[in-house]
Amino acid sequence: MAKKSVASLQTGSKRLTKAIKMVKSPKTGAYTFTEAIMDPKNVKDFLSKK
Repeated sequence: MAKKSVASLQTGSKRLTKAIKMVKSPKTGAYTFTEAIMDPKNVKDFLSKK
């Protein structure tokens, strides 16, 4: 499973990060992408979840 943190976004006084995770479907074997915009401290937790 590939994973990558893509961009750092700044809005006002908050720093946000857009994280994209590639997840393989157990049913079909196809890959899908899951995106989330979050605080940079939470990126590691997001990428480590299955």
